[in-house]
Amino acid sequence: MRSGRYPLAVEGPVMRAVDRLVPGVSTVTRYIRYHSLYAAIAAHAERNAWDITACRRAVRRSEVLLAALQHHTETDPAWLAHGVDRVRRFCTGELELARAADEEQLSQSYSPRRWGFWDQYGGPATVLGTVHARDGVLRPGWHACPPAVKELFAPLLSLAERDVVSFADLETAGQAALGVPCPAERAWLTDVLAATRGGGTHAQGDWEASDRTRRATLRILGRAIDLHGHEGDGYQETLRSAVAFGGEATTDPALAAIPETAGWRGVLLRHYSVGAWRRLWAALVAGVGSKDGEADRSAEELRDWLAQQAPDANVRRVLDDLPPLKNAAGQLLPVERQLLTQGADAPITNVLLLMVGALRSREGHLPDDVRAVFLGRQRRWAEFLDPTWVDGLIDDYADRPVRDLAARLVDDMLAQSRRVALAKLRTDPATGGLKIFSRLHLRNERYFKTGDEGDSDIGTRIPQLGSLAAQLGLFAVRDNCHTLTAEGRRILETNP
Repeated sequence: MRSGRYPLAVEGPVMRAVDRLVPGVSTVTRYIRYHSLYAAIAAHAERNAWDITACRRAVRRSEVLLAALQHHTETDPAWLAHGVDRVRRFCTGELELARAADEEQLSQSYSPRRWGFWDQYGGPATVLGTVHARDGVLRPGWHACPPAVKELFAPLLSLAERDVVSFADLETAGQAALGVPCPAERAWLTDVLAATRGGGTHAQGDWEASDRTRRATLRILGRAIDLHGHEGDGYQETLRSAVAFGGEATTDPALAAIPETAGWRGVLLRHYSVGAWRRLWAALVAGVGSKDGEADRSAEELRDWLAQQAPDANVRRVLDDLPPLKNAAGQLLPVERQLLTQGADAPITNVLLLMVGALRSREGHLPDDVRAVFLGRQRRWAEFLDPTWVDGLIDDYADRPVRDLAARLVDDMLAQSRRVALAKLRTDPATGGLKIFSRLHLRNERYFKTGDEGDSDIGTRIPQLGSLAAQLGLFAVRDNCHTLTAEGRRILETNP
C-alpha cells in the first residue's frame, strides 16, 4: 500500500486550465534568482561542453552556495533560499561544499533529489525558454542568459569547483545572494515573463502562444490589482474579486478585451467545488482509524457521520435558503465566499458549496466561454463528481431530506476513491505483488486508513506569478495592500 495523490480525481479540470493559462510558472517556483542561476549554469555548460554529470554537479553545488550565502550573510528574512535549513549543518568553520552537495549519499546531503531544486524549476525554465535541457544536459534556451547576468554568477560558479569554501571566499559571491538586486536580471526576466522586448514593448509576432497567454494572465492580474488591490487580500482573492464575481470581467474595458479573462472566471469558480470535495474527503478519512485500532468504520457509519450534520430540511428548501447567486443585473454574487466565511470547517458547508457549483453549471447561468472552462470536460457527458453530476443528484433528491443527499455523497466518494485506486494499481517488479495507491482501504466490510488526506486547496499559480512579478518590480506591497507600479502599468498595458 502506498499513499496516493488526488484520491477523488476531481482536480483535473482546474489543473489543466491552470497549466494552459499560466505556462512557465509552477506552485514551487518562488524566485527569479534561481531562473537566472540555471540560465548562467547552462551558458557555462555550453562554453565548457559539460556532460550530464558535470551539469548536475554544478547545479547541486550552486544551490548549496546560494543557501550558504543566505545562512552566512545578513539577508532579509523574507528571502528563504531553497535547502537553507539542511545546508546549515555543513557551515561550521567553513562550508563543506562537497559533502553538502554529495551525489552518492543523497539522504545526507542538502537535497534527497538527484537534481536538487532544478527538479522544481526545470519544467518552467524550459517553457520560459531560459534553459534547454536534453537528456539531462543543460544548454541555453532561446532567451539566452545576458552577459551581465553571467557575470553576476561567475564568482559563485568558480567556487562551485571547490570541495571546501571558506566564508571569506563565499562573500566574494555575495552579489548572487537572494534579495540582492541586479538590474540586468530584472530587465531580462521582465521581458521573458511579460513577453516584451527592449524595455517593455510587446509585439505578438515575436512570441509563442504560451508567452502571449502568460502575458495575458499577468495583465489580468495587474488590472485586478488596480481595481481591488487596496482591499488587502492576497493575489488570488484579488483576482477573484475582479473576474469571478461582479460585472468587471465584462464591463471593465481592460479585462473585457482579454480573452483569457473568461477562462480565469471559469477556473476560479470551479476551484470552489474542487476544494469542497477535497475538504469533505479529508474530513471523512480523518474520522477513520488505522487497521490496528478500534476506529475502523463501516460504510453505514460513514454515511451517518455526514447525514447527522445535515440540516433538518429537504433539499429544495435548502436550495431556496441559499443567498442569491446573481443580482438583478445578472452579475454573479460571491455566495461561495459567504459560505466559507460562515463556517469553512463544517463538512456541511462543503456540501452547500457543491450544491452552489451544481447550480452554476446549469445552462444559461454562465456565459458559454466561461461555462466551458468551468466544466473542463474531456468528454461531452457528466464525469464522476463534477458539478453536473451533483446537479443530477439535486434533481433526484429535491424532495428528500438533505441527510439522504449527504449519505449519497459519502457513497459516491467511497466509490470514486475505489475507482481511482484501482486505476492506479501497479505491479511491483521487486516482489511480484501489487501496489495500490490509497490511504483508505476496505477489509471485512470495514474501512481503515494508512494516513490522513490533505485538505488544502490546489494551487492556481496566481500567488507565485504575483510574487515573481513583484520581484521584477511590476507589483508592490504597500501597507499590506497590493499595488501596480508605474513600470508595471506601462509594461502590462493595464490602463483602459
